[in-house]
Amino acid sequence: MKPLSERTETFTDSVIRRMTRIANACGAINLSQGFPDFDPPEALTRRLAEIAPVGPHQYAITFGAQNFREALSDKQFHFSGLRYDPQKEIVITCGSTEAMMASMMSVCNPGDKVVLFSPFYENYSADTILCGATPVYVPLSPVDLSFDADVLESAMKQPGVKALVLCNPANPSGKVFTREELSVIASLAVKYDLYVITDEVYEHIIYAPHRHTYISTLPGMFERTIECSSLSKTYSITGWRLGYVLAAAPVMDRVKKVHDFLTVGAAAPLMEAAVTALRFDDSYYTGLQAHYTHMRQVFTEGLRNLGLRFSEPQGAYFVLIDISEFGYGSRSSQAGDKLPDEQFCIDMAQKVGVAAVPGSSFFREPVDHLVRLHFAKKDETLYEALNRLEGLKKLKR
Repeated sequence: MKPLSERTETFTDSVIRRMTRIANACGAINLSQGFPDFDPPEALTRRLAEIAPVGPHQYAITFGAQNFREALSDKQFHFSGLRYDPQKEIVITCGSTEAMMASMMSVCNPGDKVVLFSPFYENYSADTILCGATPVYVPLSPVDLSFDADVLESAMKQPGVKALVLCNPANPSGKVFTREELSVIASLAVKYDLYVITDEVYEHIIYAPHRHTYISTLPGMFERTIECSSLSKTYSITGWRLGYVLAAAPVMDRVKKVHDFLTVGAAAPLMEAAVTALRFDDSYYTGLQAHYTHMRQVFTEGLRNLGLRFSEPQGAYFVLIDISEFGYGSRSSQAGDKLPDEQFCIDMAQKVGVAAVPGSSFFREPVDHLVRLHFAKKDETLYEALNRLEGLKKLKR
């Protein structure tokens, strides 16, 4: 048999989804894969029930149902002040995962380079490699998650760099990039003529006093920003797989074509139902922020009471916990084929009953003393998880 693809030779399965399978197998509370255990808004599920017997049940137009795109255009204008043309500057995708892949494939040629901040969501490096491009990593400070502007410029001015990927608010760190930081990124993108591909799925999950700024609104950035997002986190419908791309018409013309050949289109009945959510007023988003602020408080106070060291999220719903005290060593001292944080997560799922994600899957640097947990869960789930985490002393070596 001829060899398989060289691009995918070094791929593993998703560590996040692998930890979900381990959690399911041992009955652990799944704080690894970031999906809630509470229901979507009732108005949304009620509308879906109304649609079920009558449809639409056939293909929607490839780049998304007209009323969905119009409602999304209105929502984006309300929050960002930018008016995206529903006909020319919006495409609806099968989740933000496809949105990112379609965007990367529209921008990158084999041999190009893409700048990624580290830590990063694991899909970004895979997307880059699948496009035949090479990731260039810029580390965030382990102290305050800031970046060194000189290091960033050195990365962005390398020959062959085509784009930068920006996750804001960031997974897994919970960082919210300040307007000043975004201005630095924007000025360098303009200076070196780069695209900025954004992942903004947590745009409405922000904790005061932090604020979300759309980099596309900064000078010179509308034409070179490709914004990817989804309805998954904002409306607690991760299983609906409704994502989208927003970009200037010349860029969107290419993204539409790539999307068409990747997945044809998103699910017609789900788009029809989701129009209801896109037309929610401001009270919904205020309530969403209050809900997540409450969950963050419950979970982080519980972690403090347990004496654990962790990062305080500014946005999104993830916490990176330092596991150095448990004595799992470092990758240089680890026996076998698993990194210390991987083994810790397996042991925690099996012996403590809580599933996390090893931090090493998010870093280019040799970081193996962090694990990621999320808190998008009901109060009772979080309290039970915290009760179980009292058993972490079992894992001390």
